[in-house]
Amino acid sequence: MQRVIGFGGIFFKSSDPKALSEWYRVHLGLEVQPWGGAKIPGSAGMTLWTPFKADTGYFAPSEAPFMVNLRVADLHGLIEVLRAEGCEVVGEPQDSEYGKFGWVMDPEGNKVELWEPPAGQ
Repeated sequence: MQRVIGFGGIFFKSSDPKALSEWYRVHLGLEVQPWGGAKIPGSAGMTLWTPFKADTGYFAPSEAPFMVNLRVADLHGLIEVLRAEGCEVVGEPQDSEYGKFGWVMDPEGNKVELWEPPAGQ
């Protein structure tokens, strides 16, 4: 029996959902629909579900108990744009065998991991 077959979405509380949705639209290109959410295009392929230890520092400087990971087409280009737009980019992008990774903080202090998968994934 198949159970989980893909990534369904991320749902979380926000003190100002409209303003936060606008930030994601402007800076990360999500097309927020009238119902309040967004369908992420091109999300076929590998999606990870990974529990971290409760005391992980990987989500820092966010204090949230979650971190969103979003696929991107050009990590380094997007990081440059986000910096130019005044967004809080965390650390420097990292390249690995798993792809390229970068991080940005949203206006409510949530760390967002940006991932450019390796070619062919």
